Amino acid sequence: MTQLKHPAQTLLQELDGFRVEIDPARERADIILKRGPFNIISMAQRDQLRLVFESLDENDAVRVIVLRAEGEHFSSGGDIKGFLEASPEHVSKLAWNIAAPARCSKPVIAANRGFCFGVGFEISLACDFRLVTDTTFYALPEQKLGQIPGSGGSARLQKMVGITRTKDIVMRSRRIPGKQAYEWGVATECVPDAELEAATDRLVDELRVFSPLAQRTAKKLLNDTEDSPLSIAIELEGHCYSRLRSSNDFREGVEAFHGKRAPKFNGS
Repeated sequence: MTQLKHPAQTLLQELDGFRVEIDPARERADIILKRGPFNIISMAQRDQLRLVFESLDENDAVRVIVLRAEGEHFSSGGDIKGFLEASPEHVSKLAWNIAAPARCSKPVIAANRGFCFGVGFEISLACDFRLVTDTTFYALPEQKLGQIPGSGGSARLQKMVGITRTKDIVMRSRRIPGKQAYEWGVATECVPDAELEAATDRLVDELRVFSPLAQRTAKKLLNDTEDSPLSIAIELEGHCYSRLRSSNDFREGVEAFHGKRAPKFNGS
């Protein structure tokens, strides 16, 4: 029989500008940007990042995914020259690739230190949790190139902070420090730079305690109802709640609560 081939097999043979580490004992996968000193994200890298997120989403050994970087800066943005060389068809897929963390059913944490600009900010906005430090700066500087954010940056940011602050960031190419991002609700937590890894570890371990089924349900529900009227969101929440009541994880949670013991969830 003819062997079927998928482009992903070729794309993932040699990762471009990042590596992946999986720790089965901690049920954790790390996607680590490693094109120093500024971890510029290439066009090919965007395709690969999407495929890696999709692969990790199917990996039963992984409960939580961390997106982080080597060095002082998370990412100063994309490969500018790559935009001029890419086909219109390729460019049209950029937002889909960068939205991979949001589509992933598992919790995704972005650990952001230093510069987090352009696509580096956009992919972080697509994650569920953003941890920042006193060195972090967020920015969407595309106006300086005669462009606008093209991978969901302005759209996601506007949902978080409103149109006035988004215009201030996008139309003036302003850099927002980590503390301010936390105060505005963009970042989940702001810690001293030396504590970023420890804060990431704590959040991973905290998320691993919960039912994977309930966690997947909560993420999808919140993503799907972000733009819904309140009545629709409440209706969908009720349906999800009802479904989870018949799950093994819910039964285990109730029994563990009454037995005054830690629950052992299996995701079913």
